[in-house]
Amino acid sequence: MANEFFDALPIRQYVKTPRGWCERMVTARDGELEFALAPTPVPAALIPASREAAPEGGVYETAPAAAALAEDIARIVTAHGGGALIVDYGYGASAGFAETLQAVGGNAFADLLIEPGEDDLYAHVDFAALADAARRGGAAVSGLATQGEFLVHLGIVERAEQLMKSNPASARDLLIAIERLIAPEKMGTLFKALAITQAGAPPPPGFTA
Repeated sequence: MANEFFDALPIRQYVKTPRGWCERMVTARDGELEFALAPTPVPAALIPASREAAPEGGVYETAPAAAALAEDIARIVTAHGGGALIVDYGYGASAGFAETLQAVGGNAFADLLIEPGEDDLYAHVDFAALADAARRGGAAVSGLATQGEFLVHLGIVERAEQLMKSNPASARDLLIAIERLIAPEKMGTLFKALAITQAGAPPPPGFTA
């Protein structure tokens, strides 16, 4: 099971410019770190066709380490059974062109380069890339499901009703908690769920396909 794992792995960013896609890099000026674009565009083959429609300034993020790990996990599952469940902030094939790399320190968003090594860095998970990597590893993929869909299919609503009947005094708190987890305007769609299983296995609980 993976949560807040794939989003912490390193990413690479490419920015659409008039001269092509240029990698976003880190440099130093007057003792301060700052972002800069590589002077030479990357080969067109590195950018998926789905990114060609990006406007100038659009960003394409890729996480080679995450894809490699997903493929390794898939090979292990294929050879030995079991499965993998990944739940995190993320997006599927219909990703936009905005960057998702963020820094958090002291429970608040922070500047990415002010205190390197002190703040938490993370980027939203490209679940479409993980799914493709898992299939290359020979495994089956279930999802992508939103967290709301996943928990509803697992029976969170029915379980909440049982708990509210046996704990009437906690009913309001339970409703608030459930709403936070499954409501589309809260965590219900921000988080996604993906499962990796052996080829031919039925979808695991919580997934319809």
